[in-house]
Amino acid sequence: MKYQKHIFVCTNDKDAPKKCCTSTHGLALVDAFKTAIKDNGLQVEIRAQRTGCLDVCGKGPALVVYPEGVFYGNVQVADVAEIVESHLVNNQPVERLVISF
Repeated sequence: MKYQKHIFVCTNDKDAPKKCCTSTHGLALVDAFKTAIKDNGLQVEIRAQRTGCLDVCGKGPALVVYPEGVFYGNVQVADVAEIVESHLVNNQPVERLVISF
């Protein structure tokens, strides 16, 4: 199955210099995204899952949305609904959370 969008949430707290994402917070984000995706009937098109370090330590909790490659930083569970509605449904990244490189 090919997903239209794929969300990878950092859950790394091993060897991360600043331990900014942590498995506890990251797993809470993964669960919140999975719930929001299901509640919006998007589970066939969109997948959320945990991943290791995204190499944006210090800007976490962090995640990335593919295929766009948009990185988000300082993401809180309260931000999930906005990211789902704005980015995943309407293809408009939530600029206040986007990490600029």
